Amino acid sequence: MQLRNRLKGSRPKRLLAIAGVTAATIVLAGCSGATGASSSTAPLKIGISLSLTGDFSDSGKAAERGYELWAAQANKAGGILGRKVQLTIHDDASSPDQVVSNYTNLITQDRVDLVFGPYSSLLTVPASRVASRYHYAFIESAGGGPSVFAQKLNNLFFVQPAPTTQGGDVFADYILSLPSAERPKTAAYAKLDDPFSAPIADNIKKRFEAAGIKTVYNQTYPAETADMTPIVSGIAAANPDVVVGGTQEADAFAQMKAMIQLKFSPKWLFEANGANSPGDFPAAVGAANTEGVFSSADWYADSPNPSSKKFISDYLATYGGTAQKIDPTSAEAYSAGMLVQAVAAKTGKVDNATIIKTLHSGTWSTLVGDLKWDASGAPQGAYQLIQWINGTLTTVYPAKGAQHSPVAPKPNWAG
Repeated sequence: MQLRNRLKGSRPKRLLAIAGVTAATIVLAGCSGATGASSSTAPLKIGISLSLTGDFSDSGKAAERGYELWAAQANKAGGILGRKVQLTIHDDASSPDQVVSNYTNLITQDRVDLVFGPYSSLLTVPASRVASRYHYAFIESAGGGPSVFAQKLNNLFFVQPAPTTQGGDVFADYILSLPSAERPKTAAYAKLDDPFSAPIADNIKKRFEAAGIKTVYNQTYPAETADMTPIVSGIAAANPDVVVGGTQEADAFAQMKAMIQLKFSPKWLFEANGANSPGDFPAAVGAANTEGVFSSADWYADSPNPSSKKFISDYLATYGGTAQKIDPTSAEAYSAGMLVQAVAAKTGKVDNATIIKTLHSGTWSTLVGDLKWDASGAPQGAYQLIQWINGTLTTVYPAKGAQHSPVAPKPNWAG
């Protein structure tokens, strides 16, 4: 997920800006050979619209890296049913209007065989309608907001474990799994006013209140809020056992900096986003202050997912850098390709009707977990609960696949 700063179901970054459009076609070739029966050896053409410029460009480029890496590795292994994967990627400039034009052109002019989704729920909604109109499967890794699934399109498959707004459910599951005597008695909620952050905290609040955990503070703040000191002061005065931040990245860091300054350290602290960023979080709040903070994720560098090590190795060999700096958006995009490979391996086919029918049955293993979907494309799983333990992001819940038991209470801030 990272549920970081995303308009995602995405990870929202800033207000949408309309920029110029650049088109790029990327052709990835590899070794010949077959991985299954096929009636064609023509390239398997996959079209994608991505935000390579505009407000979503950082995440759009991360998705591009994931898609390209998957295609290159698929071709290295012989292609899909003996067909080399060829990606055609057009820039949508982070514009909903341009994304519609791009997918229309990819299907009607470029005549691609398949399409993958763009970045953000804002662009996924109109793009998915184009794909539905032409009866194309729409495997999309970065659009998990409520508006996406409200369309009830059976050709759509969101490649994350759950809808984005359910990112905090796993934290609620953990807290409510504790014996009643060990659970927090009081809770505070500080939420960013956007459609992807506040619902994460609200979902936790609803479950906690139903279980008898009393709300002692509940505040929604506008996106332009820079100084969190007044809000955190109010939380500290209420002295809750657990604090839930319905955050994106910048405001999460600001919340915790204010807590450190005010020397307020709750027993449990969950931040929807920000704390799940292994590259940015320690630098923002100080490495010693990460200890014990909870968040949720679908993929991160130390993920216990068995496919993760090879993905990281291939990624670093191709793009360089360090594992901790790999954006989860790249892993999510890579996982979209893994689904196509899995359908081809199971059915010996890779057409749109087969993909739609096949993905609606069974469970499918990817970098971001085992996925299955309802009729509207909403995944039916849950994110992993992660916690900073000994300076490392660690999976702590659910118990199956956990690398360590959850640590509570949270250690005091190092200062």
